[in-house]
Amino acid sequence: MTKSFSKSVEANARLHDLIPGGAHTYAKGEDQYPLEMAPVISHGRGSHVWDLDGNEYIEYGSGLRAVSLGHAHPKVLEAVRRELDRGSNFVRPSIVELEAAERFLASVPTADMVKFAKNGSDATTAAVKLARAVTGRPLIALCADHAFFSIDDWFIARTPMSAGIPEEIGGLTVGFPYGDLAATEELLIRHEGEIACLILEAATQQDPPAGYLEGLRDLAHRYGALLIFDEMITGFRFSAAGAQGLYGVTPDLSTFGKALGNGFAVSALAGRRELMERGGLRDSNERVFLLSTTHGAETHSLAAAIAVMDVYAEEGISARLHELGNKLAAGVREVADAAGVGDYVVVRGRPSNLVFGTLDENLAPSQPYRTLFLRELILGGVIGPSFVVSSALTDEDIAHTVEAVAQACVVYRKALDAGDPTAWVGGRPVKPVFRRHV
Repeated sequence: MTKSFSKSVEANARLHDLIPGGAHTYAKGEDQYPLEMAPVISHGRGSHVWDLDGNEYIEYGSGLRAVSLGHAHPKVLEAVRRELDRGSNFVRPSIVELEAAERFLASVPTADMVKFAKNGSDATTAAVKLARAVTGRPLIALCADHAFFSIDDWFIARTPMSAGIPEEIGGLTVGFPYGDLAATEELLIRHEGEIACLILEAATQQDPPAGYLEGLRDLAHRYGALLIFDEMITGFRFSAAGAQGLYGVTPDLSTFGKALGNGFAVSALAGRRELMERGGLRDSNERVFLLSTTHGAETHSLAAAIAVMDVYAEEGISARLHELGNKLAAGVREVADAAGVGDYVVVRGRPSNLVFGTLDENLAPSQPYRTLFLRELILGGVIGPSFVVSSALTDEDIAHTVEAVAQACVVYRKALDAGDPTAWVGGRPVKPVFRRHV
């Protein structure tokens, strides 16, 4: 299938001239897509987006998992428009701040208090700062198996893109493996009295091992540390009460974002009252400068969050995401098996949060084969770095996606038979986000 990308190619060049990396999020970078096939988006509606060249795509992983209800959702837009006519930011709190907090804590009843911000990094950094203040300890222990927690130094220092961060800061963060309580306890013993918190995603591609989250909470508390759940992805997408509600384990602090605003900029730090009050005006301990953001309480974003939470509750969105993901995964596996690539094109993860893996002849992850797969999907009218679904997808969308995957798998089989995907890659392969040099 032939598509023109000439307008996107031109726009990408202009983006690189004015914006470092050509995008405001590295995961949206041109290097994440096949050469000269990185569409620049004109607009989106529901589960579909259109690029500058007029190409239409079914979109997955919308807004890096943020747009779980689909683009331009009418109930969200109605709530936003209503607040825009009333003003968006004031010198004192708006009543919408109270309404949003009440609605959030009704949805996530395991937390006592909440504070809103604009992005996930601010919330996670506030959580670890609060943990350090409460415990008086310097070290942060993060789950080394999880991909991303923050743009701030305490996390980025541990990645290949640590330029500009003093080594001393990186030394204040240590890692523990997911699912291994013994190794985590060994870390806590080795740094006894120094670790302020354990921070992790409660689950990613698979449900946690039985008893793991409970055991991790007990370990943290036994050694005087706090337990923090990063719910940026799991919040609402796994359940309306987040992973903590789904798995029945309450952390001391948790952070939310992404699906909370359906594309509008809002994040949240939530947790136990006695901890959160350290950033308030009713606590006698030394004050913590917790979160203080000019735009953290923009009324239109908080109105969007209220509308999102209402839609999730009224329409059973978490269950619908699960159902759509199951249908998509079954279809993809069927056509991959039929093309003889079922061991090489794999679908993993909770149905509401699916990713795909592209493996080479030796069953090792392969960027060239990922490039081939992305290229064929784009030509077939499907775009996305994952198979993360939105509730706006229709049965027709799923069927179209499965057909596009089927065509891609035919090409994939040819490349495997040739022992080299180069002829089907179209230029340089896509690259991982975290790498030391371009």
